[in-house]
Amino acid sequence: MGSFSIWHWLVVLAIVVLVFGTKKLRNLGGDLGASIKNFKGAMKDGEAEAAKTPDQIAAEAKVAEEEQQRESNKV
Repeated sequence: MGSFSIWHWLVVLAIVVLVFGTKKLRNLGGDLGASIKNFKGAMKDGEAEAAKTPDQIAAEAKVAEEEQQRESNKV
């Protein structure tokens, strides 16, 4: 009585499909998959950023600052 059998899960699945419909569930699955993919990509980017040395970070900041100055001089 403490665990559900396969028949209990099939009944729950049937009720969920009846309530939400297959199209909405398909969209939900696609959105969830895209979110997981984006999260994994962000984690890889974060790890790459964490592996940088302070000198690399300072050099990137200097380049970004120079680009910003060039943009402000154009205006």
